[in-house]
Amino acid sequence: MKLKRLPEDFLVEELTNLEPTGGDYALYRMTKTSLGTPEAVDRIVSQLKIQRHRISYGGLKDKHARTTQYVTIRFGAQRDSRLEQIDLRYLGQVDCAFTPQHIEGNRFQLMIRDLSPEGVERAEKALAEVAKWGVPNYFDDQRFGSLGESGEFVGRAWCLGDFERALWLALAEPHAEDRRDDREQKAVLRKHWGQWPACKQALERSHRRSIVTYLADKPPDRPDYRGAFARIRVDLRGLYLSAFQSHLWNQLLAGVVAEIAPPSERIEIGLRPGPVPFFRQPDPAGFEAWREATLPLPSARLHLEPGPLLERIEAVVTRHGLPLRELRVKYPRDSFFSKGDRSVLLWPRNLSHAPGADPMYPGRRLLGMSFVLPRGAYATMLVKRITEC
Repeated sequence: MKLKRLPEDFLVEELTNLEPTGGDYALYRMTKTSLGTPEAVDRIVSQLKIQRHRISYGGLKDKHARTTQYVTIRFGAQRDSRLEQIDLRYLGQVDCAFTPQHIEGNRFQLMIRDLSPEGVERAEKALAEVAKWGVPNYFDDQRFGSLGESGEFVGRAWCLGDFERALWLALAEPHAEDRRDDREQKAVLRKHWGQWPACKQALERSHRRSIVTYLADKPPDRPDYRGAFARIRVDLRGLYLSAFQSHLWNQLLAGVVAEIAPPSERIEIGLRPGPVPFFRQPDPAGFEAWREATLPLPSARLHLEPGPLLERIEAVVTRHGLPLRELRVKYPRDSFFSKGDRSVLLWPRNLSHAPGADPMYPGRRLLGMSFVLPRGAYATMLVKRITEC
């Protein structure tokens, strides 16, 4: 099975009901190819020469795809713009910045290639099971892009107050998907860590170097790792918290799946932080208790009455060496864990599929799919469910 070999095999369209009504914010439909949303924003900032804080968007879209989503730029140009790998189509003026709350869902069209006839048959059977039982609504690997080779979460070190470790994980830890220049700069940081004047001299001009410069200006015996960590861009720090919180929520959901499906109906599917269980067919009695249920995003901001749910959350959080009351950020005050609930199970809407011959792989089959998912759900989880279960 091959998914996303070409961006045209994976199309994502953000759905919103936000209409231009006038205001200070220029609304654009952004179409990008093989580029993540943060990278696209970096490119807009650089090529349009505007401040980052003027740009707002709702969701983080997969870089291994061709995606369409909405962005606003305060006092942005009232015209279309074409940048490298990005098209911005001007839609009009709105009176507020675009946020996740403006997203109604996402429409997906994707192609799964290089399937055997038996593989197509199994996938179609799995789709029928999904229509009846749904899919566990896990966060997928796109959420964990900040997780490096050690498997340690920046957000965990941050909550523990270990700012040096958090800074090292954020700036110096190698990632499998690092570009060549990132690998080289991270190697410099690891080699000269703690020797900040030498590290500054060896680094190229960059966001990393500006943080190292801050450390180089401090007394050698009193490095201010807390202040240095606070100088990481606030949007990146938000991603670190989201990754850790999403992993904790996935572990909550994994416990639920283990309860509602017998071992014979479960299979583990690998994610970057570790495997999680899926089910083919759950136990009907256990399933009904969770069909419409939600689980809260873990954080110290929860105010739950004593009971099974609180015990479940505390058990997951304490596995990471943190009591629930310490699952919070004390510094800097511009970052915090999200608050809200997420559905345990997921049903795709308007689901359709069509098998056919695969022209890229002679003698093999493909399966085209189209469906709509609510905000925050992952199409790649549906693909893993029908191909790996």
